[in-house]
Amino acid sequence: MALTVLVTKLAEHSRRAAHVAAGAGVSPPTGIKIGALTLFAVLGIPQAITFSIPFALASIFSACSGAGQGLSLGVLNLAIVFPQMFVSVTSGPWDDLFGGGNLPAFVVGAVAAAASAILAFTLLPSPPAEVKIEVTGGGH
Repeated sequence: MALTVLVTKLAEHSRRAAHVAAGAGVSPPTGIKIGALTLFAVLGIPQAITFSIPFALASIFSACSGAGQGLSLGVLNLAIVFPQMFVSVTSGPWDDLFGGGNLPAFVVGAVAAAASAILAFTLLPSPPAEVKIEVTGGGH
């Protein structure tokens, strides 16, 4: 989160300085571009895990309990999509409320992620002991 804020602030500062000097919008310096791409490339690794683990766990739990995997995965998908739609609708007015920029939405996202992590560790059940988790190499 701190690096995202840093990249955002550096890009805004660069944009203001370039706008004053050139009189028009100019692309950010190469260092800011490299920093942003590096940050998001590193963040992509845990994001890939975040995208795949919930679906794997939902399949395991539904298979062990005898529930339908399609229904379980559909409900999980809705639980992911509805908050995304809510953020899409509300982040623009939220940013305008605080003077523009994307930093307010990042802060709200960070707080929501921290709250979700706490709730996940405290409320979600552990996988059943009889489930064997096998590690395989790559692929889907």
